[in-house]
Amino acid sequence: MEGTDRLLTSYRRYLRLQKNASTNTVEAYFGDVQKLFRFLASEQVHPLDVTLDHLQAFSAALHDLGIGPSSQARILCGVRSFYRFLVIDGYLHDDPSELLESPVLGEHLPEYLTPLEVDQLEDSIDLSDPLGHRNRAIIEVLFSCGLRVSELVNLRWSQLYADEHFVRVTGKGDKERLVPISDRALQELDHWAACRREMTIKPGEEDYVFLNRRGAHLTRTMILIMLKRQAEEAGIRKTISPHTLRHSFATALLEGGADLRVIQVLLGHESIKTTEVYTHLSMQTLRNEVLLHHPRNIRNQSGPGGGTTP
Repeated sequence: MEGTDRLLTSYRRYLRLQKNASTNTVEAYFGDVQKLFRFLASEQVHPLDVTLDHLQAFSAALHDLGIGPSSQARILCGVRSFYRFLVIDGYLHDDPSELLESPVLGEHLPEYLTPLEVDQLEDSIDLSDPLGHRNRAIIEVLFSCGLRVSELVNLRWSQLYADEHFVRVTGKGDKERLVPISDRALQELDHWAACRREMTIKPGEEDYVFLNRRGAHLTRTMILIMLKRQAEEAGIRKTISPHTLRHSFATALLEGGADLRVIQVLLGHESIKTTEVYTHLSMQTLRNEVLLHHPRNIRNQSGPGGGTTP
């Protein structure tokens, strides 16, 4: 029977070459399958002999280890991907994971900032520090373009087309897309570029847009720390991350009337299902507006048509 090491090697090659998955996705799915293999080894079951019962037992074991529902769902997604590969490559005739269910997740509406709160965040920045202009540009580009933080840290000057008001972004799976960029974001980038010219930049880092004090490009962690610190300075109580500004971009577009398919393209989502979370968010906003302002919902209102029950 096929050795597990060879199965893993073939699966990794499949993810890279046929699925064109990013390095992060490959490593995540690979790690998921390794978790399954360790469980199967303890049960003395070969991966090619797995049944739905074995996979359900693995899912139950994840729960017993205290792994949260969303993490369980992600791991099981990797397991399904592996067994689909085994069927595609002819190792198996039937997919034992086809009826494997993920844990039920409660509806999670992402945190977001209003445009007024984004202004509040930017206005709290100390511009006497040259890196203040960098931080304003980071916030404005995230909010104006809806970039992932990985896309932001890897952004190059050569990807900016200021005259055309577009930025060329390399997203998941090394797929490129063009995203419009606002005048406000370009203005903040100009201010940062002027400060950046006074810096000593490390060789090989010249084309990166956003640099640290030592002249090297930023990491995702650096941006997360900066945003959390800036939110405290601004008095914003929400939990802030780079993804919060991506959510804010999408929500602002949807509430402004943009089509969901357009938002999908701008965000670089493979599936419209990923983008549809914003419809839930917008519907919640609409519901709150009705509850606050419709006469049938206003409590203690006197006169005909009021919301008070007799």
